[in-house]
Amino acid sequence: MSAALYTCRISHVRARPTRRAFRYPSYLWLVDLDNLPRVPVALRPVAGFRARDHLGDPGAPIRVNVDRYLARHGIDLTGGRVLMLAHARVLGHVFNPLTVFWCHAADGTLAAVMAEVHNTFGERHVYLLRPDPQGRATAAKDFYVSPFLPVTGQYRMRLPEPADSLRLAVTLDVAGRPVLAATVTGRRHAYTPGRLLGLALRRPLHHPQEGVQ
Repeated sequence: MSAALYTCRISHVRARPTRRAFRYPSYLWLVDLDNLPRVPVALRPVAGFRARDHLGDPGAPIRVNVDRYLARHGIDLTGGRVLMLAHARVLGHVFNPLTVFWCHAADGTLAAVMAEVHNTFGERHVYLLRPDPQGRATAAKDFYVSPFLPVTGQYRMRLPEPADSLRLAVTLDVAGRPVLAATVTGRRHAYTPGRLLGLALRRPLHHPQEGVQ
């Protein structure tokens, strides 16, 4: 797989304590951790992938850290590929509220999905998922993200592996009621330096635009 860029729209709706919603355009990378894209020197300030931005040892490659995490949970990919969907580091900055890793066994089957959540305090947490064929999985919330929501409840996630389109959804239920819903929808484009430059100029820091949905 060559690296892909997804032009996308990200939306968040929080139902309590008061309803708040925002949506914003952005773009995301889908990369093979064994074959990260070769970015021309002039464009590297707008497309960096650093281990310190993700789980594990900041001095080790991202792929090594993924394998180490999976090994601690009894999963051996035996060389199968891992695809990562994430923002790249742009002008020295990056914030990935959610990074998704699709982890494949050597025969190509999906062995697990890792949903890595970051908060604004620089902390991160990984949810290890075994989705159904439609990419659906659940996980108990056990990581602080927002002062408006408790560290309790159940996530319902829909994280199918991206193809020509990208359609991800995460809903948090507390006491049986949805209190937060986030979606990411997008369209796939092959990575080229020209396309990357165009996206970086139009959406330099992926800033959200607050509004009501």
